[in-house]
Amino acid sequence: MKIRIKGNSVRFRLTRSEVDYFGKFNYLEESTEFGNSTFRYALQRSENGNELSAGFAENKMTLHVPEHLAKDWTGTERVGLESEMNIGQGKKLYLLLEKDFKCLDNTTEDQSDNYENPLAQKNGN
Repeated sequence: MKIRIKGNSVRFRLTRSEVDYFGKFNYLEESTEFGNSTFRYALQRSENGNELSAGFAENKMTLHVPEHLAKDWTGTERVGLESEMNIGQGKKLYLLLEKDFKCLDNTTEDQSDNYENPLAQKNGN
């Protein structure tokens, strides 16, 4: 699971096996260690709500995915889910959950578990 954070925007990207795991167990968590501190990030299925939402507590960011959206996303070819969460004072947090595609350019990152990039077929790759 990868996350990209920029300002008030958070993007989660999952490989095939991570999407499968989340579909079966309704929860997925990873962590990054910073010496004496650990930052954790998780995806959790929730029984209520109609949109993605997020929370941050005790050095852990959790993206909550309503059950009906989680079933659709994990059980179909649907690529992503997105929403804007009101965070008060007229501000919003943009949330995006996506299936991770293989890059079209050369990269040293292991992409063997990523989804096939639909643009690769259009470009003859």
